[in-house]
Amino acid sequence: MGSDTEEIVQEVALVTGAGRGIGRAIAVDLAKSGRFVYINFRSNSEEAEKTLQLVKEAGGDGALLPFDVTDEKAAHASLDTIYDQKGGIDILVNNAGIRDDMLMVWMKADNWQRVLDTNLTGFYNVTKPVVKKMLSKRKGRIINITSTSGQVGQPGQVNYSASKAGLIGATKALAKEIAKRKITVNAVAPGFIETEMVEGLPLDQITQAIPMGRLGTAGEVAAVVTFLCSPQAGYITGQVIGINGGIC
Repeated sequence: MGSDTEEIVQEVALVTGAGRGIGRAIAVDLAKSGRFVYINFRSNSEEAEKTLQLVKEAGGDGALLPFDVTDEKAAHASLDTIYDQKGGIDILVNNAGIRDDMLMVWMKADNWQRVLDTNLTGFYNVTKPVVKKMLSKRKGRIINITSTSGQVGQPGQVNYSASKAGLIGATKALAKEIAKRKITVNAVAPGFIETEMVEGLPLDQITQAIPMGRLGTAGEVAAVVTFLCSPQAGYITGQVIGINGGIC
């Protein structure tokens, strides 16, 4: 006979680019909801440590996991560390991303490729091995952080817009491939959010163009990601959820 109480197994989440900004807010929010969170970062260990501290102050638990998402071998080795320690990954949030803004007429091949490598190929490097494990477990949540720029385009961001639009297409295709195994794949598309990513932009002009008249917060993005990881979101897949104050 079975036990009257089922053992509750803590879910494990990996958030890439979680050293600061939106990634940090997502890591903290997931930890608050009881998940063990691996905090990925590339090089800024000081900021990543701050994220881990905030996770613990929020009553959660986690660990640092440094690797560059553009390095396929490093990504796979780091994922093996998670499997060795925790046995699997229940939630993957692909948040790592960079901008390198300029008009395309001035854009060199390196400016183009560096953004595509991080924002799009980084998704492939991390997600492919995670999906293999999720398929065998027949469960999982994948959330890709894209951008309003990937939906409508932004002048001076041809490289960034292309990478984020590509991520939207990848989200929709992968969602259809693995839906029968009870794995959901969704994208969250923030607009202008109060993080270091908007530094140097003409914020007065931007806020005038936003119907709500303000920038969004990283916490507002994190709340949607956490919802998409919940049982209540089990029938949502292949979707792009905009968090943009009505700008598109």
